[in-house]
Amino acid sequence: MKIQENVPLGSHTTFEIGWKARYYATVRTEDVIREAVAWARERKTRFVVLAGGSNVLLPDEGLDALVVCVESDDVSFLGNALEAEAGCNLAQLIHHASERGLGGWEKLAGIPGTLGGAVRGNAGAFGPEIKDFVVKVRALDTETGKTREFTNAACEFSYRQSFFKRHPEWIITRVLLELEPADPAESAKLIERTIAEREKRHIQNVRAAGSYFVNPVAPKDIRNMFEKEKGVKSREGRVPAGWLIEKVGLKGARVGGAVASEQHPNYLKNDGNATAEDVRTLAKMIQNAVRKQFGIELEEEAAVL
Repeated sequence: MKIQENVPLGSHTTFEIGWKARYYATVRTEDVIREAVAWARERKTRFVVLAGGSNVLLPDEGLDALVVCVESDDVSFLGNALEAEAGCNLAQLIHHASERGLGGWEKLAGIPGTLGGAVRGNAGAFGPEIKDFVVKVRALDTETGKTREFTNAACEFSYRQSFFKRHPEWIITRVLLELEPADPAESAKLIERTIAEREKRHIQNVRAAGSYFVNPVAPKDIRNMFEKEKGVKSREGRVPAGWLIEKVGLKGARVGGAVASEQHPNYLKNDGNATAEDVRTLAKMIQNAVRKQFGIELEEEAAVL
């Protein structure tokens, strides 16, 4: 394991915000993760895991910590099953599976980040969520150094949540998924349509963490308002955070270099020179406005470190 010092972090995140890590290491295996944890504990240094760099906002002042970047590309197929290391890029896995005639999860195409990050946050888009495909997850307990295999039920998946998000001491290292047989050409077309839909909503290739707020559970009157206006049913009693942001008049709102996207206002994007403080101030402004007008507390989906 090679430990680097004072490594710039901005380029390691989709927000492209963040100063330096006091210490930084790239890891690929469970044994090296254990080594990194031990190294940090010996020096009484904070330990932070960074994988694909999406869904995270790093501080302007940097991190006085050992930042561990999980990188891996080991993938195997057996029948309809795909088993991959947590550091694998999710978008690349979806394309790779499609080429092998496996699909069912094409609507997750374009979600940034790694497979492990997607499982941790139960990533989803246009209906499906990663939980719909997970069979089991292997994870490392950084407090004991032991590993465990979790069934789908043991992962305690819920909307944008999992056991691993609630228990950050566990680091996902490997995931087994069950996919569906698919015609490679039709699967590729569905991936293309999904990416095109994301681009139409202006949520591809921007400096952002992904959706910044979780879609909240809303009172019945607000759900009815949403359903009447948009002509679609709310899911699980939730309404889109972006719709709420638009209703309070903050679509396109700006603080410094941070902007609530005109196309998808739940994407708080870095317009080129945003600081983490800009983003946090804009997020707080949005939360206050939504609370005042609707009595709803918007919860951050992005991890603010």
